[in-house]
Amino acid sequence: MSNKSLTALIVGVVAAIVLWNSFYIVSQTERAVLLRFGRIVEPDVKPGLHMKIPYVNSVRKFDARLLTLDTTTSRFLTLEKKALMVDSYAKWRVDDAERFYTATSGVKQIADERLARRLEAALRDQFGKRTLHESVSGQRDELMAQVTTSLNRAAQQELGIEVVDVRVKGIDLPREVNRSVFERMSSEREREAREHRAKGKELAEGIRADADRQRRVLLAEAFREAEELRGDGDARAAAIYASAYGQDQEFYAFHRSLQAYRESFSSKEDVLVLDPKSDFFRYLESSK
Repeated sequence: MSNKSLTALIVGVVAAIVLWNSFYIVSQTERAVLLRFGRIVEPDVKPGLHMKIPYVNSVRKFDARLLTLDTTTSRFLTLEKKALMVDSYAKWRVDDAERFYTATSGVKQIADERLARRLEAALRDQFGKRTLHESVSGQRDELMAQVTTSLNRAAQQELGIEVVDVRVKGIDLPREVNRSVFERMSSEREREAREHRAKGKELAEGIRADADRQRRVLLAEAFREAEELRGDGDARAAAIYASAYGQDQEFYAFHRSLQAYRESFSSKEDVLVLDPKSDFFRYLESSK
């Protein structure tokens, strides 16, 4: 190979390398800035194929998709100075590529650290304005909306980041107060149980006393009706007997005397001291 051929080959390789480094591609999921010796000359490079001057210009690309900042669990105080352990996360994306690169050098870890500090401060401020009940359930959605708005405003101004959403994954009590809260809840439940048992016992006694009273009333009414029926029966029986025996009074007297004799002389051990001329022996004397 001659010197001319070698020189042409070297020039061709260098030209190919220079030409290859003169083009770059920015995808739809990326944001990019064009630098010239480290200084930004094009702050927002659009997606597509672009040219640059090799070794003079450089390109820094950032992920433009929705990213997640998952913070560690932090301790916050409510309006009543009660401690809460809050686990939260934020969804964000690059909004201003130039400001993002200037503030973080395009490093996601730096952006996460600064955004996490801002998020913690915003949550601390919002939880400090609310009671425990409002923070946990009453105004939780409103709290998240206000944190998102304030954090987004600060992040756009300082970091070129748009905060899309902030959510709380969990709210819990610190470990050192869990036991005392559990004991207080247990004592409250025991007190409520005692109250319910006392009310139930009082109600049962009232029902039992009412049942006893109704029982006595029913028995008294039944006894009264039974006595009335028995009296009516006795009266009707007496009337029937009187009507039957009234037809032959002599026979009725004789029958009653026989019943008296039978009852008086039923036992051999009985002794009667009577006047033989008394009416008791009238039918006995007539039979002689």
